[in-house]
Amino acid sequence: MAKAKKRSRLILTTATLLLIGGALAVAFWPQPTIVDMGQVTRGTMQLTIDEEGRTRVRDAYVVSTPVAGQLQRVSVQPGDPVVRGETIVAHMRPTNPAALDVRTREQAQAVVTAAQAALRVAQADLNAALANRDLADTELARTEQLVERGISSRAALDSAQQAARVAQANVDTAEAAISMREAEIANAQAELIGFDDPRLAAAIGTADDDIPLFAPADGRILRVIQESETSLPAGTPIMEIGNIENDLEVVVELLSTDAVQVNEGDPVIIADWGGPAELAGEVTRVDPFGITQFSALGVEEQRVNAVISFNSPSEDYSGLGHGFRVETRIVVWRAEDTLIVPASALFRSRDAWAVFVVVEGSAQLRTIEIGPNNGIEAQIISGLSEGDRVILYPSSGLSEGMSVAERVVN
Repeated sequence: MAKAKKRSRLILTTATLLLIGGALAVAFWPQPTIVDMGQVTRGTMQLTIDEEGRTRVRDAYVVSTPVAGQLQRVSVQPGDPVVRGETIVAHMRPTNPAALDVRTREQAQAVVTAAQAALRVAQADLNAALANRDLADTELARTEQLVERGISSRAALDSAQQAARVAQANVDTAEAAISMREAEIANAQAELIGFDDPRLAAAIGTADDDIPLFAPADGRILRVIQESETSLPAGTPIMEIGNIENDLEVVVELLSTDAVQVNEGDPVIIADWGGPAELAGEVTRVDPFGITQFSALGVEEQRVNAVISFNSPSEDYSGLGHGFRVETRIVVWRAEDTLIVPASALFRSRDAWAVFVVVEGSAQLRTIEIGPNNGIEAQIISGLSEGDRVILYPSSGLSEGMSVAERVVN
């Protein structure tokens, strides 16, 4: 009986020790490291420069005041269609004269009085010239009769003819002087026109003084800069006109380090413009001049304007107008049927690019050579094959030969 109890206690102790040892072995047995995995694939890869852009009309026309005057209230609205040389977009009238103070008015009146006196002098000179001409004509007729009778010489006739011509020239000069004096009087009287002059309202109210401004091009009114009736100097902008249907383009401000990678003819993907589908474009010009700007964080940047034309039909972006925001992706490199690896699997190892390849559940370090990298994917030149599984976001604690397992996402 005692032997049976002793044997049972031994068996029970042994079993307990075995259970404890097994539990400890399971608890401290090396577990594979849980990692995210990706796969090397073959397909199309492209490298793009993404930047925000603004639409604009390529050839926008600014309608300005041709002369200083009174702009009438502008009745056209943004978006109204216009026809070149036919649509009247605004009206102007001559500007009102400046108000005259007492001294200026007296000076102008004195000028009028002096001009009237000069006119009387010119009329007196004309009367004298007429009298001299009549006398010269009489002398010429008498001399001609004497020459016909043989009493007077031919030289006397020539002298009489010359005197008659001089007298006629003096008459013409006096008449021209009268015209000049009359013009001086009109000019001097114009200086006296003021707001209280009854001739002012009649002059401004005539239809002949209306100056119509015609549309310089076919298109639509983009914006009205000056709408209210007001007095404006010559050259003041009134409105802007452009053709948004067939003359729309995109302007992108690129960093100078990105602009050197962009060439004319590079394809462009225009997205996030508000329409249902992306639009196609093409780089038509990269400006050779950089502009210093400051970012929202106050960082100084050199920006270069790149102009993009639309390749998609205008019907596809009919909702776009002048100054609209769009997102552009300029394709600076593209490869078909190439090996691609997720960029998150790459890291530097001894001045070379490397990845961890999963081979039979363990991580194997492999040095590779890559091509362009767009931040999401990278082109593989050598070191990997299609279908290889790589570890994404490798941590600093991961080393070659470690057992790994893929993280399961629920």
